Amino acid sequence: MKIRNVCSSDYEPIISVLDEWWGGRRMTDMLPKLFFVHFCETSFIAEVNNKPIGFLIGFLSQTHSEEAYIHFVGIHPEFRKQGVGSALYRTFFQTVRKFGRVRIRCVTSLANKSSIAYHLHMGFKAKPSETHTDGVPYHLDYDGAGEHRVLFVKQL
Repeated sequence: MKIRNVCSSDYEPIISVLDEWWGGRRMTDMLPKLFFVHFCETSFIAEVNNKPIGFLIGFLSQTHSEEAYIHFVGIHPEFRKQGVGSALYRTFFQTVRKFGRVRIRCVTSLANKSSIAYHLHMGFKAKPSETHTDGVPYHLDYDGAGEHRVLFVKQL
């Protein structure tokens, strides 16, 4: 497996399989090409035989100088639970440390149980909230009406 920075030409190969990797859920609207153009230094793609098997799109917060943010991560279903995601996260952590970032934030859907479990496993903490389900705090209407989210933070 090779991990490298994303570039604009990676957009089409990723966007063409994105919904498939999510079991048919429509996810492409969440990942516009601008991320592959403007955040290359902090976004990564994992490849095997020059084919994408995973990616992480992240960026440095412009508002919070000690923070970085992970916007979107995807792993090809055949390569899950093989360390691809962990390698991408470690690469992101190492990169943002070079920019003086000491905290990482990310958000996931309350319905995405595997993402919640994965982030907890990776040392993220769920931001406290008055609303909980199955012991997981979530934030009501975070991304609009009915769009509840689990907010994560990790100290590096």
